[in-house]
Amino acid sequence: MELPAKASVGSLAEAARGVLLCANADEKARHARSVAAAWRAGALTAGAGSSMPGRPGRPERPVLLPPRDMPRRSFKGARGRVALLHSLAHIELNAIDLAFDLVGRFSMEPLPRAFFDDWIAVGDDEARHFGMLQARLGSLGARYGDLPAHDGLWQAAEETCHDLLARLAVVPMVLEARGLDVTPAMMERLERTGDTESADILKTIYTDEQRHVQAGATWFRFLCAERELEPEETFQHLVRRHFRGALKRPFNAAARDKAGLPARYYEPLARD
Repeated sequence: MELPAKASVGSLAEAARGVLLCANADEKARHARSVAAAWRAGALTAGAGSSMPGRPGRPERPVLLPPRDMPRRSFKGARGRVALLHSLAHIELNAIDLAFDLVGRFSMEPLPRAFFDDWIAVGDDEARHFGMLQARLGSLGARYGDLPAHDGLWQAAEETCHDLLARLAVVPMVLEARGLDVTPAMMERLERTGDTESADILKTIYTDEQRHVQAGATWFRFLCAERELEPEETFQHLVRRHFRGALKRPFNAAARDKAGLPARYYEPLARD
């Protein structure tokens, strides 16, 4: 189902649902940015519910494979840079859906407007990132969909669809925090090859990711305080229960600290 690029006035949840249902990747990104602009303009309101789809709309390409079936790739050379950028574009497309699923699925929660401000801004960032990566792929003679991609990222939404606190623990505080760990090395590799244009895109994503992790940590602590829960123990319990994978060292502790995610949260879950 494809939807028009312009967001309609009305329910934030319905607008978020429209982003998820859009099956065209470029249109999904444009629609997400339009919904964000409508929210900032006061044309959308939270508080009304809407059933969110179990899975988001996806284009026919790329072919989605289980993570274990993904071909092994080298990120060396021109083809390697395309593969790297394609994998990042896939992550950003999923991140659009994760952000708008969050605001739509939990729009009836008694939350401050600032909560929705933050997560709609996150979704807007992810859509902008996808557009930047798609444009860079185009300049290299490629586009999103040319390579297979793995189908494991949406598991985070499925695992946490019942609990906003679990969603915040797993998505921004684990998945996006992992981006803080691995992105600097990718930027350095691109710079060494002379691909400063791609490196600059990753710098933008890296900077924005710190704000996303910070939003996750801030609202996680807010909800823990409301529910009278100890945040560090609650985070560890929720990650053990809902995250399929390990928290792998090394961590970018400086960036995590700056984002309000100190080591005492994640170190007890870490593996080498």
